[in-house]
Amino acid sequence: MKADIILHTDGGARGNPGPAGAGIVMEDASGAAIKKFSKFLGVRSNNWAEYEAVFLGLSEVKKFYGLKAKTMKIEVMLDSELVARQLRGEYQIKEPTLYPQFIKVHNLMVKNLPNVSFLNVPREKNGGADTLANEAMDKGE
Repeated sequence: MKADIILHTDGGARGNPGPAGAGIVMEDASGAAIKKFSKFLGVRSNNWAEYEAVFLGLSEVKKFYGLKAKTMKIEVMLDSELVARQLRGEYQIKEPTLYPQFIKVHNLMVKNLPNVSFLNVPREKNGGADTLANEAMDKGE
């Protein structure tokens, strides 16, 4: 089944931890951009920022589509293999700071967005979100 919404998310930190940012590109099924945004996240780790980008993107889908979001198929594309695999339940979460991030995303999905899948993609296929995350880090530094 084809996704109704494609979310490209990226989080990064300069230094680990360091100034962190998140970038999100929301697209419709045809690949046309619906919304793009970024956010400075303060001093965080790279993986924490990746989780926050996923959370911000999914929260925006919920806000943008309201109740309709519950029936939509959402594909999240991120270049963090660790975070994608943790969200798919393939990897355990060993870093204590990431567990609350995982729970935050998980709870949002259970309550509001039951049809979400996570795809690990190469960084070059996630360029828009990567650029936005870097812009957010630039603003915060």
